[in-house]
Amino acid sequence: MRSPVARRRRGQELGLGLMAVVVTAGGYVLLQLAEKPDLPPDLWVFMLAVLGLYLVAHLAVRRLAPRADATLLPIAAVLNGIGFVVVSRLDRDLARVQAVWIAVGVGAFVLTLMLVRRIRTLERYKYTFLLVGLGALLLPMLPGIGREINGARLWLRLGPLNFQPGEIAKVLLVVFFAAYLVDKRELLSSGTRHVGRLTLPDPKHLGPLLLAWAVSILVMVQQKDLGSSLLFFAVFAAMLYIATSRASYLIVAFGLFVGGALIAYQLFGHVQDRVQAWVDPWSVSQTTGFQTVQSMFALGTGGFDGTGLGLGSPQKIPNASTDFVFSAIGEELGLIGTVAVCCLFLLFVGSGFRIAVQADRPFSKLFGAGLTTIVGVQTFVIVGGVTRVIPLTGVTLPFISYGGSSLIANFVIVALLLRISDETVRQAEEPRARTTAVIGEAASVPSRRQVAR
Repeated sequence: MRSPVARRRRGQELGLGLMAVVVTAGGYVLLQLAEKPDLPPDLWVFMLAVLGLYLVAHLAVRRLAPRADATLLPIAAVLNGIGFVVVSRLDRDLARVQAVWIAVGVGAFVLTLMLVRRIRTLERYKYTFLLVGLGALLLPMLPGIGREINGARLWLRLGPLNFQPGEIAKVLLVVFFAAYLVDKRELLSSGTRHVGRLTLPDPKHLGPLLLAWAVSILVMVQQKDLGSSLLFFAVFAAMLYIATSRASYLIVAFGLFVGGALIAYQLFGHVQDRVQAWVDPWSVSQTTGFQTVQSMFALGTGGFDGTGLGLGSPQKIPNASTDFVFSAIGEELGLIGTVAVCCLFLLFVGSGFRIAVQADRPFSKLFGAGLTTIVGVQTFVIVGGVTRVIPLTGVTLPFISYGGSSLIANFVIVALLLRISDETVRQAEEPRARTTAVIGEAASVPSRRQVAR
């Protein structure tokens, strides 16, 4: 019999998911009404498809992880729905492809829940995940199958399919770092060497941090991708800080990354172009700064409440469905829409960190924090680049931007977080169940006086 926690959480998840379906369908209707004053003929087909995909994911959680958190999947669903509506607004052909990738992402979500029944199983194969993750990250550098698109060599081409192996690599590498830091956290927390006021551990224990730094710089230089480089290193540095609670590691990590970035800026022209477009996009508005300038125009046009779905011109921004989907949202939904999207991401990150904090086992706790950090840092990198807080990068906005590789990786992250949440609640229920059983047995055993009678 299912526990009361399981029944309550799955009921809440279903209710919130239906609201996500309504939001997605409402956005689709508004988008169609902007073109002609008639309801779209495929509205019911669209609603049934969206509802069906959500029900598949919900039933998988109900069957495979019944005690898991109730908010994570609905938040991912509404973000994904907003993304699909915006991509439909920008390019109908891409929207059809995106619909297929969403179905594949839901399939990956279900498959992950089916295969990963215990999170601790992943911990046993940490070095395997390290090798596979590094291999996937570096695959686009191979001649023949590696492909450069929009100035970044991130893609792998196998027949008619193009995908980014780095999206899956980030999940695999987080598995390794979580397992490694659980093993070495005491050695990393207690320093043996003094550098000024900093107390550092033995250099051999800092190998993974130095490896992460080297790989992030290699990605930035060879693949011309500032975003993935910053993402990988930020996630690893954050996990190191979470494992040791030592702010000195953040200082050292920041210094390493800044030093590598300065060297790359001096040596490579594409890094200089990105920085120039960030500092003064108007001086290069017809070349490398064109995207940024168009993005600023779009956000300015949107104002507080936006132009309305289908009533703006976000298609004027190059690659609006990938790198600048946040600007498209800002133009047609305004400040209200962008703040709502940011709040959804904050809720997602908050739920992920709550799952990590509630986990009892060190690996589950650190792994959940690392997965959540991926989504949080990636959101900051792309939103910060679009709004000129940091230089523009090429990462996608999780669940919203067009791209199959990113969608699959993000749905896998949701499934893993739900597995951690389910395990935590189940482990908490087991002692209570044993205690109740013992009390019940004691109550059912007759006393000596009753036997004598």
